[in-house]
Amino acid sequence: MAKIPVGMQMYTLREACADDFTGTLTAVAKMGYAGVEMAGTYGMSGKEVGKLLDDLGLGRAGAHMGIDAFGEKFDESVADLKDMGTSFVTIPGLPGEMTESGEAWKATAAKLDEIGAKLKAEGIQLSYHNHNHEFKTYDGTYGLDILYGNTSPDNLHAEIDTYWVQFADVDPVEYLKKVSNRLSLVHIKDMKVEDGKKDFTEIGNGILDWENIFKVSEDAGAKWLIVEQDTCPGPPLESARISIENLKKMGAV
Repeated sequence: MAKIPVGMQMYTLREACADDFTGTLTAVAKMGYAGVEMAGTYGMSGKEVGKLLDDLGLGRAGAHMGIDAFGEKFDESVADLKDMGTSFVTIPGLPGEMTESGEAWKATAAKLDEIGAKLKAEGIQLSYHNHNHEFKTYDGTYGLDILYGNTSPDNLHAEIDTYWVQFADVDPVEYLKKVSNRLSLVHIKDMKVEDGKKDFTEIGNGILDWENIFKVSEDAGAKWLIVEQDTCPGPPLESARISIENLKKMGAV
């Protein structure tokens, strides 16, 4: 299996970052993560973050930014992304009114297609990150399918979050195949099920089919696998360590 670089979504470590951003990034690098996907810069400028990542030898798996960053703040946001040295940016979610109906999804698709085209002209690829509500159907079609069916694969990529696809009782492997023409980033996130309750767990400690998730991601030409764990049973840095160690055992790192 070709090894796709594995990054850490820093939202996982948000509490540690708030206490010591530089120290947390240093710990991530020492664990063996190839890069990071940013979720805030904790008071640092884009240039400062870029230099820090360079110093630590961490690659750029992108950044999460809300859709408001691409309105009046478009030029500022692009400058920050370029200063950080990333060519990927992902919208991590949308206001409810943008996803409340099939027509809303179509209007949202038009907006994201436009934003994606503008970013593409700046050398930056836009993606959208799903949760589970995007699998609500409108006339038999998932909201997420309406989004991707009404946007150019060049302008909007799919940052598929494997946990939330599974949470929606959809097969992550099959959905990754479905969007393989726009798959540059994959959020790898595992799920445990205890007493019928679904919850987050470290990669390799849950029920997801990692062998086939990795294969489909590789076949699609994905550029990054990004570890994320929304909540952790103990210190998030320990969960991050367990995930990367399990990935090493799987041969994915």
